[in-house]
This record gives sequence, C-alpha cells and structure tokens, in this order.
Amino acid sequence: MNELPQQLVNGLLLGSMYGLVAIGYTMVYGIVQLINFAHGEIFMTGAFGALTVYVYILPDGTSMWIALPLMLIGAMIVAVTVAVGAERFAYRPLRGAPRLAPLITAIGLSLALQQAVWAWYPDAKSARTFPQIDGGPFHIGDVTIQTGDIFLLIAAPVSMALLAYFVMRTRTGRGMQATAQDPDTAKLMGVNTDRIIVIAFALGALFAAVGAVANGLKYGQIDFRMGFILGLKAFTAAVL
Repeated sequence: MNELPQQLVNGLLLGSMYGLVAIGYTMVYGIVQLINFAHGEIFMTGAFGALTVYVYILPDGTSMWIALPLMLIGAMIVAVTVAVGAERFAYRPLRGAPRLAPLITAIGLSLALQQAVWAWYPDAKSARTFPQIDGGPFHIGDVTIQTGDIFLLIAAPVSMALLAYFVMRTRTGRGMQATAQDPDTAKLMGVNTDRIIVIAFALGALFAAVGAVANGLKYGQIDFRMGFILGLKAFTAAVL
C-alpha cells in the first residue's frame, strides 16, 4: 500500500503529459475533422527546438532556471511554425478531398519531419541528452517527485486553465466553438474559418511544445523518433 501514492503521482504526471499532446488532436479534429497523425512529430520538433536554443544560442554554463523559459519559447516557435506550415501547405489544399488523402499526407509529413530533424542533428538517431534542472528529488511522505517533474506539475494545469479561459471567454474561442459546430453557418456569421483553423493548429502545437519540454526534463533524453509512440498514446487519450 505504501507504493500506491507514488504510483498515483506517476500516473498523474504521465497523464498530464499525454493530455498536453492530446489537446492538439482534439482541437484539430473538432474543427476540421482531420486526424493529424503528424502531431507526434510536431511534439518532437518542439523538443529539438528547445535543445537547439540551449546548445546553439545560450552561452555555455547558463543556469537552467534562466535557460528553461527561453527553451520553452524556442520549442513553441518551432512547433507552431511547423504546425502552421503543415496546415497551410499540406492540409489546406486537401479540404474536401476524400478522407484517405489527408491521412496519407499526414503520414508522409510525419516521416519528412523525422528525416528533417535527423538531417539537422545527424546523431539524433541515438538519444540526445536533454539539459536537466539542478537539484535532488522532493520527498512528501511516501511520494518522491523528481526535480524535472516540477515543471510538468505546474505547466499542465496552468496551460489547461488558460485554454479553458481562451475557448470559453474570448471572441476567438467562441469563433472556434461556432466553427466546430457548423463551419458554413459560422462563415455566414462573419467568422473567418481559415483563421480559426490556423489558430487551432497553433494552439495544439503550443501545448505539444510544453509537453515536449516536460518530456525532456522527465526522461533526460530525446531522439527523432520520440514523437511516434508518444503520439499514439496521446491519440488514444484524445479518443478516450
């Protein structure tokens, strides 16, 4: 029984990470009825975006407490750029096409993103070390929380609360709800559905970037194939 609290916390941490990535699947599917099977690779590019900031931009020896916000911003920029580019150049031309066409496109895009990261980081086939936050684990009774998990425990609920506020309380969020319910009627009411779809892809990428940084901090390593398995798990979470 002493292990139960620890396992509950472990499950909460993993579930939070999968939930952050799953948001991208649900937002895109809810608005355009598209399963973006390249979303796992968007998550992966976010992780390597964060690593790129740390390795190539920040001076050696930069404290992780200073580096972490900058790495998160870098991850978000890379992930959003990839997601918005995918929507504009890969998925938008296929709107109205048979459902098999965007599915094949998503799989092809997934492979292309893997190879692009491998080209940028030739040694990414092996796991790359991800920078870690200094400090030992925290102990609360029978529960041990690693330092890297603190970011996830804070970032996941804050991110989801901000998303709930955005969707429920802002004009753009209401436009997203209208587009999800009936895109044709939303257009008649003056909603720019193309803009809404881009925002949905961008928001999904933002949450994937947060999850990517959390994943790197939790496990201490990343590789160019990391998005495939985690993407499948997050997709399962989205379906459930």
